Amino acid sequence: VQLQASGGGLVQAGGSLRVSCVVSGRAVLLTVMGWFRQAPGKEREFVAGINRSGGSTRYGESVKGRFTISRDSAKNTVYLHMNSLKAEDTAVYYCAGSSIVALSTTPARYNYWGQGTQVTVSS
Repeated sequence: VQLQASGGGLVQAGGSLRVSCVVSGRAVLLTVMGWFRQAPGKEREFVAGINRSGGSTRYGESVKGRFTISRDSAKNTVYLHMNSLKAEDTAVYYCAGSSIVALSTTPARYNYWGQGTQVTVSS
């Protein structure tokens, strides 16, 4: 299984951005997909997660109401739609996949990771 994240960039505060994660290989192994982020000097933080059907989602407290995770199973792609971006959202965003059932916020429960895409929000 390989995960390829893309779509990061520079955006002004208050703006929007969408990052994508394409899954190749045995995508059927992944029951949960998630997005994490890591800013310099900080621990990796859970942003959002979605189950295989897309019927269940979970968000980190700092992004609730602003970010939306979705998936297109036909394209093996997971999206993170980010609105009302703030300077503190600046980080490298990683997509991750897990073969467990529950939507976990713990990075260690995800066994497949993409390479990350940089999101920079200017204030």
